Amino acid sequence: MRVLDMTHPIGLDDIYTNVKILEKITARRRLQIADLLKGFDLESENFDHLGLSRITTERLSGLKAVKRYPKLMVLGKPGSGKTTFLKYLAIQCSLGNLFENQVPIFITTRDFSESKNQYSWLEFIVKVFSKYGISLNQITEVLEQGKALILFDGLDEVREDNASRVIKQIRDFSDRYHTNQFVITCRIAAQDYTFEQFTEVEVADFSDEQIKTFVIKWFNLKSDSEVTLQETELNSTVESVSPKMTQEAERFIQQLKSNPPIKELATNPLLLTLLCLEFEDSGDFPTDRAELYRRGIATLLIKWDAKRGIIRDRVYSKLSVQRKQDLLSHIALTTFERKDYFFKQQVVEDYIADYIRNLPDANTDPEALQLDSEAVLKSIEAQHGLLVERATGIYSFSHLTFHEYFTARKIVTTSHPQALETSLQSLVSHLTEKSWWEVFLLTVGMLQPADYLLLLMKQHIDSLAATSETLQQLLIWVNQKSLSVNVPYKPAAVRAFYFDLACHNYLRDSSTFYLDADLMGALDHHLFILMMLGNFHTLDIGLDALLALTYERSKILHLEYNIYAFKGAFFLSCDRAMIIDPVLGKALQDLKQQLPNLEETVWKFKEWWKVYGRDWTEKLLAVMISHRNIGHSWQFYKRHIQSLNQYYYTNKLLVDCLNSDCYVSREIRQEIEDTLLLPIAQIEDRSQG
Repeated sequence: MRVLDMTHPIGLDDIYTNVKILEKITARRRLQIADLLKGFDLESENFDHLGLSRITTERLSGLKAVKRYPKLMVLGKPGSGKTTFLKYLAIQCSLGNLFENQVPIFITTRDFSESKNQYSWLEFIVKVFSKYGISLNQITEVLEQGKALILFDGLDEVREDNASRVIKQIRDFSDRYHTNQFVITCRIAAQDYTFEQFTEVEVADFSDEQIKTFVIKWFNLKSDSEVTLQETELNSTVESVSPKMTQEAERFIQQLKSNPPIKELATNPLLLTLLCLEFEDSGDFPTDRAELYRRGIATLLIKWDAKRGIIRDRVYSKLSVQRKQDLLSHIALTTFERKDYFFKQQVVEDYIADYIRNLPDANTDPEALQLDSEAVLKSIEAQHGLLVERATGIYSFSHLTFHEYFTARKIVTTSHPQALETSLQSLVSHLTEKSWWEVFLLTVGMLQPADYLLLLMKQHIDSLAATSETLQQLLIWVNQKSLSVNVPYKPAAVRAFYFDLACHNYLRDSSTFYLDADLMGALDHHLFILMMLGNFHTLDIGLDALLALTYERSKILHLEYNIYAFKGAFFLSCDRAMIIDPVLGKALQDLKQQLPNLEETVWKFKEWWKVYGRDWTEKLLAVMISHRNIGHSWQFYKRHIQSLNQYYYTNKLLVDCLNSDCYVSREIRQEIEDTLLLPIAQIEDRSQG
């Protein structure tokens, strides 16, 4: 098999990943929008991109479903693996691993419907198998004895003018030879097909385990490593034992974990294939995420059908690919601004009607518009799968990632510069809302250049910080402290380190705020690693980190009794202090002498700490403040925590935007970096100077 831009075919067995199915069709669930949103909070710290599309109902092995139901209709989204599943069934049956007493008959329904002679199914099957020397009598005997596994692939690919005939012939054929096993595949929402004797199931999105299995197999093939795929029967089904993971596969999976929006795409086998192809050349995903998503959308909008030579009935023939993207962008921004991640069918049809009524030659009759908008919605779902029905009459984008992409696309797609400025100003008003952060990253990547938006973001962050006197006092200290240390790293990264240090110390136990040097790492990737390794050039701030760590561990020592972790941090602090500041080193040695011998029994230390631990910790803090100017209490009350959160993470977003594959002038980039994490008074002085 070959898909997308593969240069070489691959064996289906080498890449096949066991299909899981849902016995309850997603679009037929009687749920409300509130039900779909349960447990989903786009603003939460633990937000999961997959939360919107995750189905929690039980998933059944596709092989078990085929064995359970003699007549099966397998529905699925574009690229969900329906055809691959049917081909796998045919191969396993022919090898005797599945339905060993049956003969597999795989038929592409499009080939049948487009044959010049309007064959019956029996005649067409005979024609297909005649090249292998199989006669009509032999095929008839197999069918009449109920020994065939008949696989009808791609019912949705039948052209509309042939659909009624083909459906009737399938019904008649399956009734006449009802003792055989039948499986039909079809895209969800393609047509309202009804086969009374068939059980309908739906192909489930890939789980984490399925993604892992697929990726391991893919990169094993690429590295030409020998993979032993053993097949075993579990509850009378064929299952595959996962092959050994290569380093490249491990990197891919780790990258997915750190990129939730990209990971969301990997739940679709076709898009997962695209991601693997993208990853192959560089060992990483493209830094320009907007371009990556654009390719994924192009795969669904154009390539998938085109590669297989499928020309579908264009219900919305007046919509070019560009128009389709414009329409989806219109829907995306409108709904995203309203926080409508799910929307009722009538609502989205109204959005579609608003768009298509302005197209040339559009029929503006209300009834005609309603019918057209419904047809367009169903076509988008069936042909491209970019909008999907999550429950009866409730839709969403297939992936939140695509919802965000089309939202960003709408923001930047304008023919008037003033309108673009207005759109970007409106976007910046959402800067403190986590749900919009991916939209910011995508918008920055689409702009040429991104100077105006980045400056707007910086100005908005500074204006928010200016309203908090406590935060300004912290920033004054951060700047003064960062200037007092001598390290060959970006000043902004050093400021980020001390901001982390101060806020982490105070807010360490807060469930609503957690810092882990993310901003410093984004500004200078090597600084934190070198500092913790004891690199000579980072000993100065490394000592501050160790002292802060010692202080934190001393505060909880009475609870955890993690004496050796405390000992390790404190003793290393003493050693480094003797190198950098002998006076400080002497003060720490005095404190060290006050501690009982840690080589003696642990219980003696515990007893000593119960009595003297608090006093010792206060002495350590006094030494830190006196000698290193760290450990101050900033009196951050509950009302300050939100502003700290917003300030830190909006700055992190700004740096992430700068680090993305965006085009920004050197001068603007430097201006932003030079003024990161500075107090507002100093920023204003710089601008006036």
